[in-house]
Amino acid sequence: MEINVDLSCIMVIFGGTGDLTHRKLMSAIYNLAFQDMLPKNFAIVSIGRRIFTNDQYRNQIRESVGKYSRFAMEDEKWNKLRNKIYYLDFDFRDNDGYVTLKKLLDSLDNKYNTNGNRMYYLAVAPEYFEPIVEKLKFHSMNTHENSNRRIVIEKPFGRDLKSAMYLNEKIKSAFSEENIYRIDHYLGKEMIQNIMVIRFANVLFESLWNNKYIDNIQISSSERVGVETRGGYYESSGALKDMIQNHIFQLLSLVAMEPPISLHTEDIRDEKVKLFKSIEKVTPEYIMENMVRGQYGRGKIGSKEVLAYREENKVSPTSNIETFAAMKLYIQNYRWAGVPFYIRTGKRLASKSTEIVIQFKSAEKLLYFKEFDNLEPNLLVIRIQPQEGIFFQINGKKPGVESAIIPIQMNFCQNCPLENNSPEAYERLLFDVMKGDSTLFTRWDEVEYSWKFADTILEVWRNNHPNYPNYDSGSWGPKESDELLKRDGRFWWNV
Repeated sequence: MEINVDLSCIMVIFGGTGDLTHRKLMSAIYNLAFQDMLPKNFAIVSIGRRIFTNDQYRNQIRESVGKYSRFAMEDEKWNKLRNKIYYLDFDFRDNDGYVTLKKLLDSLDNKYNTNGNRMYYLAVAPEYFEPIVEKLKFHSMNTHENSNRRIVIEKPFGRDLKSAMYLNEKIKSAFSEENIYRIDHYLGKEMIQNIMVIRFANVLFESLWNNKYIDNIQISSSERVGVETRGGYYESSGALKDMIQNHIFQLLSLVAMEPPISLHTEDIRDEKVKLFKSIEKVTPEYIMENMVRGQYGRGKIGSKEVLAYREENKVSPTSNIETFAAMKLYIQNYRWAGVPFYIRTGKRLASKSTEIVIQFKSAEKLLYFKEFDNLEPNLLVIRIQPQEGIFFQINGKKPGVESAIIPIQMNFCQNCPLENNSPEAYERLLFDVMKGDSTLFTRWDEVEYSWKFADTILEVWRNNHPNYPNYDSGSWGPKESDELLKRDGRFWWNV
């Protein structure tokens, strides 16, 4: 896909008073401005239902940027951006509001010379996706000759396959696929972008990246926090929809896909879809035997006593929503046949981390492997968050006169020297939308296959009622998760 180098545009944020806008979007825009990466021909129009003047809204954004930006607030940088921020208040379903919006955007086009280019960002609840898209189309703001009109959709993209298909048809009736950016902020994280580089720019790894040398691959994403204020949302979601169907499936595709024929967007996406098609179909019997779900009970996070999920705000006291999910998958192709992929995610676990562990096979019982029974396997660990980096574990001689072998870890932390000031995911993703690069955004068929997989599991789970809660807050999840690997002679690496 050709990248459009014309970055000029007006960014229209639906949901301008929301948490996402204040915490992430505006901070990302300021950070881009701080680094002189914003185009000169640029403006922002935020839309919300609360009534504010432009100055009142700008002052609120300044406070948020000062609190959440990774760069210090500099008046000169801020003032240049401040004057390009505008605010409108109207209900997202109100026709008159879109008439006013269109007039404002036309006037700002002339003022900032943005060539009619738009980035519509839907930072709103999913129920507003359809009406906003319909209104933009009705008022002819979705397309314009010789201009780029792009729409960015936050997750969740549907509640299941049926609703996702319906939503996709509605959006595609107004915007072409190449102008639809289904955002997954995980894909903007530095180390996720690095996965392909680690694989395909190092002969050492790519030549070993197959079932001849790899014993298993583990993808874990754990959180110490509970559902906090998101009880209402989580009751209609759960760990499978919230994390596995989107974030973790994207990690799986990058780790396991075949090398693309080029680094062009569509070639990369094609290989990800091929990978999804290669995941072994799961039966109800397989799901019950190889997939684990859990819900946290009371416990301790550090020294703090915390509530059980069923005691959280806006959560049913008899809720059967899972806050933990683990599973074993197989990929049916020549590269991965016989290699298990273990996935787990959960809330109120022992630590916060997202990482990929590639465990290499141990050698036959010869030489050192014959003499020493406790040799650990070679590991390559890709750390996504909170630390970003990789480490490679090998075996080496313990210093001294004693004949002993110990694991040695070659560790690289990407964000440690930056004191956790590495680029935020939204900076990269917003910049990519401006330049028309959709590599880090999900294509519709990726969404479709991931929902097909999730729906199959959810249908089985709906017909079987678990005994919740089944793990303590502050633990590593239900014991069945450990047993899933134990019966294969393996264990979770809590690196």
